[in-house]
Amino acid sequence: MKSISRRTAIKAVLAGSAAMAVSGVEAATPAKKKKVEKPEPLKGNIRHSVSKWCFGSYPLDEFCEICKNIGIESIELLDPKDWPVVQKHGLTVAMAQGAGLGIDRGFNDPKLHDELVASYEQVIPMVAEAGLTNLICFAGRRNGVTDLQGWENCEKGLKRLIPIAEKYNVVLTMELLNSIGHKDYLCDHTVWGAELCRRIGSPNFKLLYDIYHMQIMEGNVIDHIRKYHQYFSHIHTGGVPGRAEIDETQELYYPAIMKAIVETGYKGFVGQEFVPAQEDKIASLEKCIRICDV
Repeated sequence: MKSISRRTAIKAVLAGSAAMAVSGVEAATPAKKKKVEKPEPLKGNIRHSVSKWCFGSYPLDEFCEICKNIGIESIELLDPKDWPVVQKHGLTVAMAQGAGLGIDRGFNDPKLHDELVASYEQVIPMVAEAGLTNLICFAGRRNGVTDLQGWENCEKGLKRLIPIAEKYNVVLTMELLNSIGHKDYLCDHTVWGAELCRRIGSPNFKLLYDIYHMQIMEGNVIDHIRKYHQYFSHIHTGGVPGRAEIDETQELYYPAIMKAIVETGYKGFVGQEFVPAQEDKIASLEKCIRICDV
């Protein structure tokens, strides 16, 4: 290896000193912080809610904070013990549960009326005391009855509860479900549910219009919303097929559906009830909220 000349050594030292000097100047100069863009606030035309069961792995307290940061106002389909947890975070429960005998055993079966009425009579005052409004109920399985018999059976049982629902200003809300996934479920078409509302004739009985379920059963979602929105106290979303995200992976265009909802003057909540297929469930939830924020 050739020996390094004095001139070369001096040049190397000077170059190193200069580099250190520059480095020192840079170190002394505070780095400029990158400007973090805050997400735009939601428009407020849609009142956003989300079903907790779709995000079951998150503790409720943590999930409340996540939803609040996104701009979601409600976490729904929760039992009475969970209502105070949500409310302490400044959120509400747009659709309460805790009464009844489940999806399959509902008001279509007269043999269950006494048990159902006793259950709802206990929970309705609790809903009111918590400052909530909507309490979910179900028609149950068809069990071989005709549409007419189903209307008569449900009307008979539900009318026993209307006086207490009116007294406490609680809205009994029957969910529209598809009868393929929920085999033999009776209240599986919007027209059927709307006729039951007409027969009961009280603002304290309405429908939960589930877009996912009704797309499976009948389609024509926007037209049904325009025709029957006065009977809806709550709305659910969900991607078809598969109940995943309500984005470009499925067959409905949700911005148009949300605009149709806003145009009707509907003032209730829209609850996200999709099961995230993406790995980042919270990013998925925020994305779907933004899709609906028209």
